[in-house]
Amino acid sequence: MTVRVCVAVPPKTVEEAFCLIKHAEAQDADLIEIRLDSLKNHDRIPEITRYTKTPLIATNKSQKNLGNFSGNETERQKILLNAAKSGFTYVDVDLGTPNQEKLIRSLREAGAKVIISFHDFERTPSLSQLEKVVDEEVALGADVCKIITTAKSVEDNSTVIDLVSKVFKKCKIVCFAMGDLGVPSRFLSPIFGAFFTFASIGEKRKTAKGQLTIQEMKKAYQLMGQ
Repeated sequence: MTVRVCVAVPPKTVEEAFCLIKHAEAQDADLIEIRLDSLKNHDRIPEITRYTKTPLIATNKSQKNLGNFSGNETERQKILLNAAKSGFTYVDVDLGTPNQEKLIRSLREAGAKVIISFHDFERTPSLSQLEKVVDEEVALGADVCKIITTAKSVEDNSTVIDLVSKVFKKCKIVCFAMGDLGVPSRFLSPIFGAFFTFASIGEKRKTAKGQLTIQEMKKAYQLMGQ
């Protein structure tokens, strides 16, 4: 099983994005997620893709989805489309985004692959409920299905790992539980078939609770022979 680690970075400026990308590449990141909602200005997005050949994911989370983008929905989607046109390999679209079918179609026409993501910031739904979410994302044409829940118990790790094991052969899946109790699922999901997992570039750059650093991830995988 191929283990891939995506490093999520939250730059405030394009220059900072260059620095963080360089740091992530030095630590052998397989993919890099650029949190565009952290950028203060979005005029120079094309420069980011010209800086690296590592596959990039464009994410622009609204405040409703616990992101930092404070503009309106039209502006938010325009930035995602600009990222696709600028050469980002993947663009992240939240399940339930207004006019999502049109947005997904436009992103693909611009040359990007689409990650359709579902987040539950309160709990981990049942396995059957999560399977329905995957089916909905597949029906929308997701190139990658992303299912992120919140662990309220250690047992929630089993639920998301079971989902990965059940669906990874029919679709590319990224799935784990957030929070301190969900740490095992972040680490184990790629071993059970997840397309990739997320890590931070360092302790002070974490973008979600329970996120491990890429150094911690890589060291543990090496010890396991992955």
